[in-house]
Amino acid sequence: MTTKFFVMFLLFIWLCSTMNVAVADIGTAATYQPPYAPTKCGGNRRDQFPPGNMFIAVGEGLWDNGAACGRKYRLKCLSGSNKPCKGGTIDVKVIDFCPKCSSTIVMSNDAFSSVSNASDRIIVEYIQ
Repeated sequence: MTTKFFVMFLLFIWLCSTMNVAVADIGTAATYQPPYAPTKCGGNRRDQFPPGNMFIAVGEGLWDNGAACGRKYRLKCLSGSNKPCKGGTIDVKVIDFCPKCSSTIVMSNDAFSSVSNASDRIIVEYIQ
């Protein structure tokens, strides 16, 4: 019986060590129009913009007194008016602060159109 318990214990430890537990947050996202510069993170520097213009501005809840600059999030559209979600996820980079935005995240046109067919706000899941 001791050997059986030991094997079960090892199996349990192995399962626990291979599980990837991640918890995503839920928020709202909208799109905003160019010009995108200057930004709070990089001013007028062109090198702040990631390839494909996959970037976001964040509201007060994610800004973290500027520590959000450069953070990367994996984002997925969950819902919105008229089933706007395209499916899949995108990776985006924080380049700006939007203190007066009513959305959690405000996305570049390219980023927004990668996950949604809508022009209105959507519900998103995001994880750093």
